[in-house]
Amino acid sequence: MPRHLRFLSLVLPVLCAGVPAAQAALKVLATTPDWGSLVTELGGDKVNVYTATSPFQDVHRVDAKPSLVARARSADLVVATGADLEIGWMPVLLQDSGNSRIQPGAPGYFEAAPLVPLLEVPSAVDRSMGDIHPLGNPHVTLDAHNIAIIAKALSARLALVDPANAAYYAARGEDFQKRWQQATLKWEAEAAPLRGLPVVVIHRDQAYLCHWLAIRELASIEPKPGVPPSAGYLAELVTKLTATPPKMILRNAYNDPRAAEWLAERIHVPVVLLPYTVGGTPEAKDLFGLFDDTLKRLLAANQ
Repeated sequence: MPRHLRFLSLVLPVLCAGVPAAQAALKVLATTPDWGSLVTELGGDKVNVYTATSPFQDVHRVDAKPSLVARARSADLVVATGADLEIGWMPVLLQDSGNSRIQPGAPGYFEAAPLVPLLEVPSAVDRSMGDIHPLGNPHVTLDAHNIAIIAKALSARLALVDPANAAYYAARGEDFQKRWQQATLKWEAEAAPLRGLPVVVIHRDQAYLCHWLAIRELASIEPKPGVPPSAGYLAELVTKLTATPPKMILRNAYNDPRAAEWLAERIHVPVVLLPYTVGGTPEAKDLFGLFDDTLKRLLAANQ
């Protein structure tokens, strides 16, 4: 090997080892595609985002696989929903990672749901109620106002974890808030025809969308959260909804469609597929696309 190349092979590793950590992209582990998209909006090229779940996966039920533990082990920041949405796997993931930076209470652990007013907070909880969340309904993403609140706090957390790029995060956060506010006004104007729209849902994960847009939930296909419907319960729904019919049945991209389709055939209403999360449909490429496509599909089915 020529002398100058031999010299570089010895010196370069030393020089690279001395590069400040602030110049490396912040490693972020997001539990859902929505939080992954939001971190990307706020962090730009200063963040390296890995999303733990897919749009077609039930976030309640995830395995803390070794590959996911490895991601957590090297993460600088975890962005989770909280309110026990990830209770079945997040504690195991955090413990097995051995990463002190991302433990609850550390700057590198961020929960979104506790930042916004939660719906459906139960006064008491027991096993007979199904997979009820004692802190309230954690499916907070489909209210645009919640996203704005969470984005503000997340922008500040990025700056705390990576202070060298604080000004960058602040600028991107302000830009996001302006664009999001404009989009929210547009969505709310477009959604005016949906006020009072009677619908059936499958799980309680449409509650914030319905609350935001004043859509009226007539029934849920799950008799209790997380409990599949029995034949007897579905027969009762047919009787109830024949007398008071909905305009549509809402199904998320990750839901098993069979019960919704069975019910739809008998009460003669359409099943409307909603993305629910970023990537749930081809059009829902980011958070803006998620809300655009959700509104587009609802309005089209309401014609």
